[in-house]
Amino acid sequence: MAELLETLGSAPLWIAVLRIATPLILGTLGVLLCERAGVLNLGIEGIMVAGAFSGWLAVYLGAPLWAGVAVAALVGAVFGLLHALLTIGLALSQHVAGLGITMLATALSYFGYRVSFPKVETPPTITPFAPMQWLEGAGLHILAAQTPLTLLALLLVPLLAWLLYRTPLGLAIRMVGENPQAAEGQGISVLTVRTAAVVLGSALMGVAGAFLTLSAFNAFFFNMINGRGWICVALVVFASWRPGKALIGALLFAFFDALQLRLQGAADALLPYQLYLMLPYALSILALILVARKAAYPQALMKPYRKGER
Repeated sequence: MAELLETLGSAPLWIAVLRIATPLILGTLGVLLCERAGVLNLGIEGIMVAGAFSGWLAVYLGAPLWAGVAVAALVGAVFGLLHALLTIGLALSQHVAGLGITMLATALSYFGYRVSFPKVETPPTITPFAPMQWLEGAGLHILAAQTPLTLLALLLVPLLAWLLYRTPLGLAIRMVGENPQAAEGQGISVLTVRTAAVVLGSALMGVAGAFLTLSAFNAFFFNMINGRGWICVALVVFASWRPGKALIGALLFAFFDALQLRLQGAADALLPYQLYLMLPYALSILALILVARKAAYPQALMKPYRKGER
């Protein structure tokens, strides 16, 4: 127990929590924005892969790091536009289209990697974002150990909350996700607003993937997303489609993930390591069971809309 309390009070644990949470925050905000507009985007897993690869490749070819982030966002936005055309323009199944986007984006990224580096066995590396050491002087030691993309993710939470709840655009996004017929009656283009939300949300997903190759690591390798996209989809439900709660959910999952890594080392192999690996997922499922029943989801979520229909 004393060792556990010491672990909980150690700065390295909370540094790891914030680092693990960063792609989850970005991805969850992206999913939240799409679903607030009434569109389920299951393409997040593939979009994160594409963002991770495209951003890393741009930097490897000589682009600045922030340009790599921009490239990842652009690639995510392109896949988001494709998803919007299929689900909003053609009113196809959002589940099927999203899974198709995931498979397409993942396959294209892996193919692009193989074509770009046909004879490379060890992934090439880049110089990633450096920690924000300038924050040490302000006493923000945990944040100082992070990179600028973590600060960006944290700042996007209140920004998205302000956008959704304090601006006419946010009202339009929420309206097309709750009652698109009423939105149309007010002169709002449901097609335009939903498409814009999906494109912007997918751009955030691309940046979430880029964090892994431009900040957390310095290379791209297969399966590095490792289900983070699906975790983001679950976190949106946990958060009841609210940005502030999404931040809490991402930090909570990251805490369990960082804690299980330290428990493995502290347990002297008394328990199988698989039990520790499943800890964050099991606790997340439990949290979803407790929260999902009371979650007020957007009423038009996953419901295709055709102008003029009632």
